[in-house]
Amino acid sequence: MPRVLPDSPDPFYYLANFERALGWLDARCADLFDAAEQRFARGFGALPRASRALFVRMLMRKGPQFRASKLDYAEIGCPRAAASPLIEAGWLEGAPVLAFDELAALVTRPELQTLATRLVAGAHERTAQWDALHALNLRTATRAAMFDALDAAAPCAREWEKWFPHSADTVFDFSAAAPLCERLRLMFFGNLRQDWSEFVLADLGVYRYEPVPLDGASRAFQQRADIDAYLALRDCREAFDLAPEDQHAGVLAAALDVLDALAAHTHPNAWLRARHDRVRHAAGQAAERLGDAALALRAYLDSGHPESRYRRVRVLEQLGRRDDACALALTIVAAPINEEEAQRAARTLGRLTRQRAKSQSADTTATHALIELTLPAAHAHLRVEEASRLALASAEAPVFYVENTLITGLFGLLCWPALFAPLPGAFFHPFQRGPADLHAADFVTRRDALFAACLAELDSGTYRATIEQRFADKYGTQSPFVAWGALDETLLALALDCFPAAHLRLWFERLLREPAANRSGLPDLVRFWPRERRYELLEVKGPGDRLQDNQRRWLAYCAAHGMPVTVLQARWETLEHAQLAATP
Repeated sequence: MPRVLPDSPDPFYYLANFERALGWLDARCADLFDAAEQRFARGFGALPRASRALFVRMLMRKGPQFRASKLDYAEIGCPRAAASPLIEAGWLEGAPVLAFDELAALVTRPELQTLATRLVAGAHERTAQWDALHALNLRTATRAAMFDALDAAAPCAREWEKWFPHSADTVFDFSAAAPLCERLRLMFFGNLRQDWSEFVLADLGVYRYEPVPLDGASRAFQQRADIDAYLALRDCREAFDLAPEDQHAGVLAAALDVLDALAAHTHPNAWLRARHDRVRHAAGQAAERLGDAALALRAYLDSGHPESRYRRVRVLEQLGRRDDACALALTIVAAPINEEEAQRAARTLGRLTRQRAKSQSADTTATHALIELTLPAAHAHLRVEEASRLALASAEAPVFYVENTLITGLFGLLCWPALFAPLPGAFFHPFQRGPADLHAADFVTRRDALFAACLAELDSGTYRATIEQRFADKYGTQSPFVAWGALDETLLALALDCFPAAHLRLWFERLLREPAANRSGLPDLVRFWPRERRYELLEVKGPGDRLQDNQRRWLAYCAAHGMPVTVLQARWETLEHAQLAATP
């Protein structure tokens, strides 16, 4: 997609970017548009350029109400003149009725003082609210105190001109166009996390994205009902996240009714169904926090979220259905979705049956080395990982903090072509950090041949040159596996010198078991002995800190395959130790 840079001679770069996005949508998603969106796509370009520019400026600013005096852009000119065609088209309200809280967000403190003085002078009768406002010292009162007094005494909602009869200013309201623009943004990005500023950030070089070929079928939604389902899922999640505490159970139950109704529709769309499952799982967690196990079970029952099945075991236990909980735990242990589920179910089953249960997550019984390290009190202001790194590092054996970045980064660089393959349902727009189906159960199987080709370089010995060249070529390009700020040429060279290809393959194969889940839990530090071309991975635990399950799984896997991995139990030097160390 062509770009117009913000520092280019064209002051309307933001409008050009928005119109390119609109053209992109019109070319690829016109069959998804409702009547309002069709009218906008066809009619927006016919407006005067100043009007279109004002629209985009408001779209990219926090609203929905704007004072005309604050819409001061040299390239647009008079905001009133620019707004007139937008008002005529129905995409902008030119004289909105403003409640006091809406008004207060637009005015300055002196304007609040003026309003307070006028309300006091114009009151027809004394009331408790009038007395409170009259007693307020307008010179010294805080904005918050003035707001509270005015909120109580202010008249009903009215237009700006009636709040401030002698003002030369006016207010525009963007609310009419906001839902339409939200739907267009959703159709373009396939999510509501990203917004139109992505164009500018990419143009400025703040973010770089891998260019992936996209065709007319490269879109998140295949039918209009998918868009409605996405927004309904969003509304469900917001409803129970934001519900008052005393209404939470009722709101959750109502949200589950909506989710039940949406379930059948979301099944054909794999990534939309995954979103449905995440919302159901979140509803189950919220119900558990409320102590409503029955409602939680209802939420988890139809959720395909990878953690929902195990949560059903725990909820069944809370409901006193011990036999059902044991039966489900046995099912999980026999055929786990992933290592985490197997590990948790085996632990719970052992507690329920009072006997040790074996998990198919095999490597969890392997052992790793354990050492203790006393850290100097002088470094107590540092994080325990950094203090440990400094204590261990030497010129002959440098130590780096690499938690979840080095091994995953090497994987991301070697497997770049597989991760960014233009498969259906993977990429929808030019601003994606990674494939949309990364969390899908078939993510790896769809790319089996591509990943196999990448890993084959570990056998042929070409992997080093590939990784180094890709590091140079792709540096700074967004990736779900490469944290560029944690990698440099020195660390990369040491890793490729000291990590055997066989160990890289083992790590990468485990990442491929569950690409999304296994990106975390890797050890904190790595120590290299460059002359000997060897390394050691170290997981640092400070006083009172314990290993997490995902860390245990990585440690066990490495130990089971003979990799040098150690848990370092760190403690801080006491005053007595420091005095002894200082004694000649």
